Amino acid sequence: MQIDTQLSPAALAPALQRFWQLSGQKIDLILKEYDPAKGSPVFTVAGKYTARGWTEWTEGFNYGSAFLQFDATGDARFADAARKLTVDRMASHVSHVGVHDHGFNNLSTYGNWLRLQREGRLPADQVDFCEVALKVSGAVQAARWSAIQGGGGYIYSFNGPHSLFVDTIRSVRILMVAHRLGHRLMGENDAAHSLLERGLQHIDATARFSIYYGEGRDGYDVPAERGRTTHEAVFNTNDGRFRCPNSQQGFSGFTTWTRGLAWAMVGFAEELEFLKTVSDAELAPLGGRAKWEAVLLKGARATCDWFIANTATDGIPYWDGGAPNLHKLGEWRARPAEIFNDHEPVDSSAAAIGAQGLLRLGRHLGDTAEGKKYWQAGLTTMRTLLSDAYLGIESRHQGLLLHTVYHRPNGWDHIPPGRKVPCGEACMWGDYHLREAALYLQRIIEGKAYYTFFGCLKG
Repeated sequence: MQIDTQLSPAALAPALQRFWQLSGQKIDLILKEYDPAKGSPVFTVAGKYTARGWTEWTEGFNYGSAFLQFDATGDARFADAARKLTVDRMASHVSHVGVHDHGFNNLSTYGNWLRLQREGRLPADQVDFCEVALKVSGAVQAARWSAIQGGGGYIYSFNGPHSLFVDTIRSVRILMVAHRLGHRLMGENDAAHSLLERGLQHIDATARFSIYYGEGRDGYDVPAERGRTTHEAVFNTNDGRFRCPNSQQGFSGFTTWTRGLAWAMVGFAEELEFLKTVSDAELAPLGGRAKWEAVLLKGARATCDWFIANTATDGIPYWDGGAPNLHKLGEWRARPAEIFNDHEPVDSSAAAIGAQGLLRLGRHLGDTAEGKKYWQAGLTTMRTLLSDAYLGIESRHQGLLLHTVYHRPNGWDHIPPGRKVPCGEACMWGDYHLREAALYLQRIIEGKAYYTFFGCLKG
C-alpha cells in the first residue's frame, strides 16, 4: 500500500457529499423494490439484492444504513423508515440464541437509534425501549459461551461450541454496551456473570488464537506474515483445549481471509476507545488497565500492519492473502488493485471495514509517527472507495459499494457474463460499513461528536 501522507479529511469532503446523495438513492431503491418477506438482503446478483439462507446477520445493516443516512444528511424520512422497520422486524434478532452476530444487527439499529436520541437528533421517546433491547441482546450473546482450558472463554459461532470466529471481535461490543447500561447475564442457580468480564475474555481469546504475531507456535510468520488472522479457531469442547486454525470463508486456516482481518482491525481499535471509558476500579479485578491496553494495542497494530503490507497500492485487498491464483497476478502489491482480472477477486468490503480500523487506531495513537501512518493509510483507502471505480453509480443497481466478496469457497458470489471471477456486486455489510466510515470522517470534518459504538450511552 502506498500511503498518501498529505491527504487530509477535508480533501475528501466533496466526495463525501456526493457519496451521501448516492447512498440515499440506493436506500430508496431497496425500500421500494426489496421484499423483506424473502429474508434479509445479503448481496446483489446482477445489481439486485438477494437473500441467502445461512443466517440473518445482515438485516440490521439494512435498516441501520437508514439511521446513518439521516445522521449524515438530516433527511427525516430515512429516520422514519429506520425506526418503523426496527420495531417491525428486529425483535427476533434481540432474542436470537443461535448466532454470534448480535453486535452487528442490534447496535446498527437499536444502538444508532438510541445514540440519535441521546444526541437530541430524534425524539427521546424510545430510550427505554432501545435500552432494554440492547441489554437483552448483550446477555443473549454472552450466554453463547465456551470455556477455555486454563481459564477464560469465548462467544462461540453458529458452527457450535467448538468454534471461535474472528468476526465476533466486533460483535462483542454489544456486551460492553449492555454492561454499561447496568445489565448482567443471569445463569443457573441465579449465578450472575459480568458482561464486561466475558467481553474482555472473548477479546483475549481472539487475540491469542485468531491473530498470529510471529511468536512461539507461529514464529515462522516473521516478518512477512506478522498480523495474519485465521477465520476460525477450533477447540476440543471436552476440555477447552485449542486444536487448530480453520476457515469457513477464507482459502485456508493458514491464510488470511481479508474480511476477517478487517473485523479484527476495527474490533481491537474501537475496544481501545471503549476501554478509556471504563474505570480502573472495574478493570482491577480483571487484570488491570495495562493488561487490556497491551492486548488490544498488540492485536490492532499487528492486523493493521498486515493490511498495509498486503494490499494493493490504492489500499484495496484481494479476498484472501493466500488465494491460490494470486501469484498469477505477479507483483500485485506494487500496483492498484485489478478489479477485472481473471484470477482472484478483490474485496472492497474488507477495505471499508479495515479503513475504519486504521483511522481509529491512528487517532488513538495520536500525533506520533505510528499514529500518522495508520491515520493516513485509512484516508488513502477511503479515497479509493469513494471513487467511481468502487461506487454503484448506475442508477438501477441497488448496491452502493461494488466489487465485494461474500463466500468464495461456496461459490455464492455472482460472476458476470464474460468474467472469470466475481466483480461488480455489492453486499449489505459493505454498504453499511462504508456509510459508517463516511459518517465517521464527516463528523470529524464538521467538528461534531466523535462517532463510536458506545455513543448510545449516557455521557
